Amino acid sequence: MTSPPHGIQAEKAQPATPTAETLPATLDPAVHSHRRHNPLTGQWVVVSPHRTKRPWSGSTTSHVEQRPSYDSSCYLCPGNTRAGGAVANPDYPNTFVFENDFSALNSGLPAVGDLSSDLFQLETAEGECRVICFSPNHSLTLGDMTPEEIGQVISLWQSQTTELEASHQWVQIFETRGDICGSSNPHPHGQIWASNFMPDEPQKELLKQTEYLAAHGTHLLLDYAEQEMESGDRLVVANDNWMVVVPYWAYWPYETLVLPRRRIASLADLDNADRTDLADVLKRMLQAFNQVFDTPFPYCSGWHSGGLAHRDVWQLHAHYYPPLLRSAEVAKIPASYELLASFQRDFTPEYSAERLRSLISGS
Repeated sequence: MTSPPHGIQAEKAQPATPTAETLPATLDPAVHSHRRHNPLTGQWVVVSPHRTKRPWSGSTTSHVEQRPSYDSSCYLCPGNTRAGGAVANPDYPNTFVFENDFSALNSGLPAVGDLSSDLFQLETAEGECRVICFSPNHSLTLGDMTPEEIGQVISLWQSQTTELEASHQWVQIFETRGDICGSSNPHPHGQIWASNFMPDEPQKELLKQTEYLAAHGTHLLLDYAEQEMESGDRLVVANDNWMVVVPYWAYWPYETLVLPRRRIASLADLDNADRTDLADVLKRMLQAFNQVFDTPFPYCSGWHSGGLAHRDVWQLHAHYYPPLLRSAEVAKIPASYELLASFQRDFTPEYSAERLRSLISGS
């Protein structure tokens, strides 16, 4: 037999072609590769459960952070000088909000000159950026706080939304938690970027929610929440007014979607019962996150709250995107296929939901 050319391996023997007798009657999403559609954005994610038959085989090395309640070098702690050195924080007793000293968006920008090219377009990106300190206690995370303290954070989210949406097209409230996600400071805090434009992700969601409402006469995420409650397959935790699910189309390993169980367009529309129940599900979800790998879970999260111009079609929700995959040290990094072709994950959203649900029930 003639050897293959140098550097080329002989083709491996291929398995016999599957027959009707060897194939199951229908695809099993827990076993077979498949794609799932995200109705909020129109994108798809590839799920490959066969790649990891035992996704819980990773390390659970504890990485419990030990931090003081006050850090003299922290620019977010009460009384300390902020980054840049020009301003000192007040001795705030609970929550605290201030204009970001290094804002990514500016106001009062000059007009854009004449641009005639379709390939080189430019427009102003005006707005304002604020920092929200959740607590004066440097050692806490949002999940460590009491439901009452989390309720104070929710109230601040509400008041900031009401104020900023009156003069901005979009108000993005978000939190970046943990070094692995790029957080510059471990002090419990989040941010608000209010802009004169609607960013790409909310723009996609607005389009899909508008199309769904026109086609069905009901709200996409309200229908989705009802069906997830009925199924229970991806439900993490729920109470009278709120629920947390690992979405059917989840990309990140332990991604969650926080949803109201009734029609609510904006954070500004929450009542006292809504705040109390939201604090409850957030605390239980975040505590479950921390138990997965016995470490304070890093994540990127944010609220998508309907602005004044689209209250009629929007349903309030929050996204949580934790990157940890198999241990406290191993994060999911978008690989070449995902950057060039399509999102992809290994273990199923149902597995992730079951894992988080078991941690809440066992706590």
